Amino acid sequence: MAGILSSAFLPTSFASAAPRPHAADGATVSTFARIAGDVLSQRSQALVEDRGGRHTSAPTGAKARMSAQLKREEDAALASLRSRKTRLNALGESYTGADTHVSVNKATVSGKQATVEVTEDTTLTYKKVRGDEPATTGFRTRYELALTNTAGSAWELTSIKSQDNGPVAVNEPTVAKTAVVTDDGQTYPDGTPASTKYPAPANPKTKTGTGYDYAAMAAYAEKYWKSYNPAYRQFNGAGGDCTNFVSQALKAGGWKNVPGSTDDYRNWWYDGALQTNSWVGVNDFAWFTLSNQRATNLANVYQMDVGDVLQMDFDRDGSKDHSMMVTYRSSTGTPYLTYHSTNTYRKSLASLIASYPNAVYFAYRT
Repeated sequence: MAGILSSAFLPTSFASAAPRPHAADGATVSTFARIAGDVLSQRSQALVEDRGGRHTSAPTGAKARMSAQLKREEDAALASLRSRKTRLNALGESYTGADTHVSVNKATVSGKQATVEVTEDTTLTYKKVRGDEPATTGFRTRYELALTNTAGSAWELTSIKSQDNGPVAVNEPTVAKTAVVTDDGQTYPDGTPASTKYPAPANPKTKTGTGYDYAAMAAYAEKYWKSYNPAYRQFNGAGGDCTNFVSQALKAGGWKNVPGSTDDYRNWWYDGALQTNSWVGVNDFAWFTLSNQRATNLANVYQMDVGDVLQMDFDRDGSKDHSMMVTYRSSTGTPYLTYHSTNTYRKSLASLIASYPNAVYFAYRT
């Protein structure tokens, strides 16, 4: 006689099949976009003056439903951003408005859990403190969200993590890193760090007779800061696309190829299938640039002008982490940088230093 099996003895797939992950429906995607938009808009608004010009405190927390742990983290993030606003104000920079839009790239639901990938596009309006600031700065950055479906079918945000590996967006808190200096025993032309003291001694740039078109470099960078040139491959995985992007802009302004093997830092080129390490690698680019005398190090970051390049060592470990290009310089001496990873348009040098006061900076006169 056939017996009746208890579910305890059935295979897991029969006893309690796990819910299959599936794409969220349109209404749920809209809910996820609103939740992410609430949090990221709150961050942006924490940097903005009110209409009377006062630096107001943004309300703690956001309208989005969050776990208790995440709410504590977001309250701390908003406090950090308000402190950043104060530091920026001391450096002569303020914002009068912020416009944040969030789009959902992918949303997967599995039972009561959801994983959501979003892109944030934010534009901040510069206040005319000195009168020569550009109109706006903008950035595009990616986040991964984790959410839980709580009682009453309400989605609760449990984590939000940046997926970009460049400098944090101006509305994103900085995570402190421990400096661990490493030495691989090799000797390379690493260059000389630049001072971040403002104002800087005068060091005007010669823009004619160099064979380079610095305006073309800036125009290229500002054209493709978030809409990538399809003629080039993207390197948004490990390491990021920052140096690839700077190399493209320099090429647009007249830098010539140096042929040779891909792994010799003294060479610099790109073709449809390959490129040198110096084209895409932050440190290799520095070694190429200095060894070939394509650029010299400036003593102070505020001496940079259009077409010059800035590199940063975030955690002071002896290895450079990020490359950027100056695409605008105010008449009072502030460079504004455009770069990939995180994709950013005309971010002021003051803003970078306010976010990373302890980083090591290398400024290159191209």
